[in-house]
Amino acid sequence: MPRAFLVVMDSVGIGGAPDAESYFNGDVPDTGADTLGHIMRACAQGDAEEGRTGPLKLPNLMALGLEGAMALAKGEAMPTTGRDATFGAATEVSRGKDTPSGHWELAGLPVPWDWHYFPDKRPAFPDDLSAFVAEAAGTDGILGNCHASGTTIIAELGAQHCETGWPICYTSADSVFQVAAHEESFGLDRLLALCEAIAPRLHGMKVGRVIARPFTGSAETGFARTPNRRDFAITPPASILTNWVQDAGRRVYAVGKIGDIFSMQGIDEVRKGTDARLMDHLADLVNEAGQGSLTFANFVEFDSLYGHRRDVAGYARHLEWFDAEIGKLLARLQPGDIMVLTADHGNDPTWVGTDHTRERVPVLVAGADEGPLGLIGFQDVAALVARHLGVGTGG
Repeated sequence: MPRAFLVVMDSVGIGGAPDAESYFNGDVPDTGADTLGHIMRACAQGDAEEGRTGPLKLPNLMALGLEGAMALAKGEAMPTTGRDATFGAATEVSRGKDTPSGHWELAGLPVPWDWHYFPDKRPAFPDDLSAFVAEAAGTDGILGNCHASGTTIIAELGAQHCETGWPICYTSADSVFQVAAHEESFGLDRLLALCEAIAPRLHGMKVGRVIARPFTGSAETGFARTPNRRDFAITPPASILTNWVQDAGRRVYAVGKIGDIFSMQGIDEVRKGTDARLMDHLADLVNEAGQGSLTFANFVEFDSLYGHRRDVAGYARHLEWFDAEIGKLLARLQPGDIMVLTADHGNDPTWVGTDHTRERVPVLVAGADEGPLGLIGFQDVAALVARHLGVGTGG
């Protein structure tokens, strides 16, 4: 039986979203944002030389049709090479430009409502919500209560948090409520229990995710986030690709934060870690995953370490690392396997602000021989995988 590997390169957008003018970083619309294109331009101009040098080198992704997908996304002339590859550019219809919106739709379910977003002002949260969180934490109040970068806010408030025991609560342009706390002075289990306790209320407001953001360190040595993040996401209101596969009696493996994003719906096994560790997990599954199975992976560090921090050279380094590593796995796919490489949104590191950017995403399919896919929807990715595995789409 055939197997499928669906791999999300988190935030690796390719520009061209037809509705980009309706999405903003601050007061600037996302019109013209192009995560991959702008990184390639910076590399070619010698503006991304930290830890790497020269033009961006992505031979394996290019062989799968990446250049063609980029041209499709922006309505440009198709390149003369790679035309026989199975590639496309996907457009999202869900109104968010965030992780749940992109992943739900890639899994076959456009978001059926408008997410709730907190205003970019101080305080960001209504008083009754702040009081509810403090009561759940067993504290007299919360810290933060604003839009913030996670690394910046723990640097600013980490010492005060350790002194008072108050959780650091913040948000972003995404539909999210994040809680940062020290793994030792506050306690990791206590942080996870707090986020689990407050999640139903936030989900009732249509806030997409409550995220536990543990950190360690001290004011003297500096604070650093740990890999023990956990997302408490709204459960998808209808069946998705993982359910379709599981309902057909097949096994579903989640690599990275996929299990959290889908609230474990249709997931049999989860493997987590840094992107380097996730690549090891993915390699193991290429070797070991059972016949007819789905492996659904997310590599988040493009987004979390480089996109939001507007680190062009770091993003380029990670792309080149990913290309080299994924090339090794492509060579080890079994006959009948497919590997679909795509993304969930953009996060252009050359753009203003620190938020995601509304973009089309590449769809590159190894192991298939269908030729160009053209301009497709995010939902078509789920349909492609389901068709390959021979499972129904739950409709």
